[in-house]
Amino acid sequence: MQVKTIRVGTVKFGGSAPLVLIAGPCVIEGRSKCLAIAGRLAEISRRFKIPLIFKASYDKANRSSATSFRGPGMAKGLAILAEIKERYHFPILTDVHAIDQVQPAAEVADILQLPAFLCRQTDLVVAMAESGRVVNVKKGQFLAPWDVKNIIAKIEETGNHQILLTERGASFGYNNLVADMRSLLVMRGFGYPVIFDATHSVQLPGGQGDTSGGESRWAPALARAAVATGCDGVFIETHPDPARALSDGPNMIPLAKLAKVWKTLRSIDAIVS
Repeated sequence: MQVKTIRVGTVKFGGSAPLVLIAGPCVIEGRSKCLAIAGRLAEISRRFKIPLIFKASYDKANRSSATSFRGPGMAKGLAILAEIKERYHFPILTDVHAIDQVQPAAEVADILQLPAFLCRQTDLVVAMAESGRVVNVKKGQFLAPWDVKNIIAKIEETGNHQILLTERGASFGYNNLVADMRSLLVMRGFGYPVIFDATHSVQLPGGQGDTSGGESRWAPALARAAVATGCDGVFIETHPDPARALSDGPNMIPLAKLAKVWKTLRSIDAIVS
């Protein structure tokens, strides 16, 4: 099946478009730090001609512990994302966890992300679709790839056909995930662009007791395998110092290593394409 082309500003997913990078910190840790990361990503994007979507969360509502850092909240977080969008001209992706967040987030973000744990929540799915924004569906760790067809149908029934599908690993016993590359091909068969989430696929959910762990050393290898298999974009959470990141540090790729990883992925994509 031919994959639909999804346009987000100047960035295109699918068809004959080049591989897209979705990158940024897991959560907004503060205005200055988030802008600094965005500025560095802007430099990398310009230097290596990378079609880039900036990703950051204003609220991480699914933390393991009630004491974990969640972010600045919706109002402050969206203001920071709006500033990044205006300054660096990136399309913006952010995740939405509740129906009342959809409209405010849609006023800033170009892509609304449906979190993996909430991907079967029909009212949230429909509200996001009705916003008119591109919807990035994170496939739940508990779903088979062919089950995503039901989520697609919910979105399409609103008249919105601006859909991205993201693989982020499947539950494999306790506190572990496994990335099945067949999932990319199954979901791509539904006719929409598919993204591989390299950093969440190496997450160890709840693996540190009150926080999630991760094995970031495997993320570049899984990203290479995904691009070789066939995908339209790669999702990478990154941070200047992952060891000090306030969320998902153990599975992040350091910002200083991102360009090298991307050059390899782009070379593989050129061969596959």
